[in-house]
Amino acid sequence: MSKPAKKKASGPAKPKVGAPAPEKAGFINFTIDGQPVQAREGWTVLDTARQYGFHIPTLCFHEALEPAGGCRLCIVEARQGDWSKVVISCLYPPWEGVEILTSSERVQNGRRWILEMLLADCPASPQIRKLAREFGVVSTRFTAETQEEECLRCGLCIRVCEEIVGVSAISFGSRGVDKHVATPYMVPNDACVSCGSCVAVCPTLAAQTRLDKFRGDIALRTGHGYAHY
Repeated sequence: MSKPAKKKASGPAKPKVGAPAPEKAGFINFTIDGQPVQAREGWTVLDTARQYGFHIPTLCFHEALEPAGGCRLCIVEARQGDWSKVVISCLYPPWEGVEILTSSERVQNGRRWILEMLLADCPASPQIRKLAREFGVVSTRFTAETQEEECLRCGLCIRVCEEIVGVSAISFGSRGVDKHVATPYMVPNDACVSCGSCVAVCPTLAAQTRLDKFRGDIALRTGHGYAHY
C-alpha cells in the first residue's frame, strides 16, 4: 500500500536569495548619487538622504521644526533626462525616477558662493569659518558690514520660539540688509520664558550673546511661568 503524498506547507513563498526588493506601495523610487532609494509620501530629498546616510550640509534646518530653506546650503542637483535644476533639498519633494546629485560641480560651485556670502554676513562666527574651510573657502569677495557679526539670520531661534515654545518672544526686525533678530520695540520681552531653546538650536551660537537682550533681567521677575537659570 502506497503512502499518501505529503501536503505542501501553506503560506507565502520565500523570496530567492539575491532577488531585488519589491517596490512598496506608497513609496517613491529614485536615486541619490547613483544609489536606488525609496522615500515615503511627504518626505523631502533631505529627509530621504538622511535616512540613507548621505551627508548634505545644513544650517537653518532642524528636525523638530518646519523647514524654511533660508540658508540655501542644502542645495542638490535634480536630473531627469536632459533636464536638470539646482534645488533646496530640505523643501524639495522627490518624484518617481528622478536622479539626485549631492556633490555635482554645479552644487559645489553653488555652495562655495553661499559660503562666501555667509563669511561676509557673519565674519565673527568660528562655526561658519570652519564650515567654509571644509569646502575650500577661506576668503570672500563680498564686503562685511561689521566684523563683529555672528548671526546669519537663519530664523531658527524665531521658529523654535514660535513652533515649540509657543510664545513668539522674538522675530525679525527691519528688512533687507538691515534684517536682524529682535524683540518688539527693541526692548526685553516679558513673554520670554528664558528656556534657552533659541540658544540650543542656533548654528553659530549668536543667540547666546543676545539672550539677555531678549529676556531682560530675570532677577526682577517673580510669579508662575518663568524658568530661571
